[in-house]
Amino acid sequence: MKRLVLGVLVVILVFGCGVNALAKVKIGVAMPTQSLQRWNQDGANIKALLEEKGYEVDLQYANNDVALQVSQLENMILGGADILVIASIDGSALGTVLAVAKEEGIPVIAYDRLIMETDAVSYFTTFDNYMVGVMQGQYIVDALDLENAEGTFNIEIFAGSPDDNNALHVYSGGFSAIKPYIESGKLVVPSGQTAFEIVATPQWSTERAQARMDNLIAANYTGDTELHAVLCPNDSTALGVINSLAGAGFEEFPIITGQDCDIATVKNIIAGRQSMSIFKDTRILAARAVAMIEAIVNGEEPEINDTESYFNGIFYVPTYLCEPVFADIDNYYELLIDGGYYTPEQIFD
Repeated sequence: MKRLVLGVLVVILVFGCGVNALAKVKIGVAMPTQSLQRWNQDGANIKALLEEKGYEVDLQYANNDVALQVSQLENMILGGADILVIASIDGSALGTVLAVAKEEGIPVIAYDRLIMETDAVSYFTTFDNYMVGVMQGQYIVDALDLENAEGTFNIEIFAGSPDDNNALHVYSGGFSAIKPYIESGKLVVPSGQTAFEIVATPQWSTERAQARMDNLIAANYTGDTELHAVLCPNDSTALGVINSLAGAGFEEFPIITGQDCDIATVKNIIAGRQSMSIFKDTRILAARAVAMIEAIVNGEEPEINDTESYFNGIFYVPTYLCEPVFADIDNYYELLIDGGYYTPEQIFD
């Protein structure tokens, strides 16, 4: 932490002169893309919270371009960043640039996506991604009343991007909830596609999810075969599935899960096209990242509540897990609008 120590010494000296010393501490914030609503919110929330506390913030979005994100991080390091907060595009592609950060003594906080195959990451903060999946799978179990209902039900499974470590955690949690019913025959996967490597969706892409769902419909649902549920890991893949079903002429939609509670998704929940979405309040996650930064600057250990779940190929990264909840037609208004996350105009206009 050579650079940060020098920065803190400057802070101490400047405080004696009655100047806002925290302006001398510079935070580099690297976000993956502006094409998804949630990352815009994450970046804006972190920047606002840090600037309120007097930090200098360099916020960059990389348009899902790994090379661009690496370049942005290089520039942040050269530009004097004291701490880096990184939501990676490819968690395994940052080892070289972060080795430079480590050499410079720059702490690195992995934000919502674990950074893999490097010892240069200091801390990780995210929501409990395994629990996200469990909640999605359990929602399907409960909605179909699989413990009591007669007959069998058809389901298809989607997962997130294979280069995002979170995707495997979400998939594993979701599949754990429905697996007993697949094994008992209560749930049937007509496509036979269940393995993560087969159902993963690169870049969590709406278009890729839609194309795969198009193929699943053409191969398995052109006759009288009904589709009762689709386990989707997030809202962008759910949107692809919804677009495909609508294009195929579905008027009644199966149970469809999601994650992020984007505005478009909330509108789809109200319209009956999507059943639920996991709400990961970006205000909470941003506040946790800022709390980590504050602790580091003050020479303290950040609060951690998990040291055994997130192995990045080198070591188990000290982690703070935030707790997710879900929104559906019964609680979205109270959770998202009464809770101040969205205004009524954003949802109903």
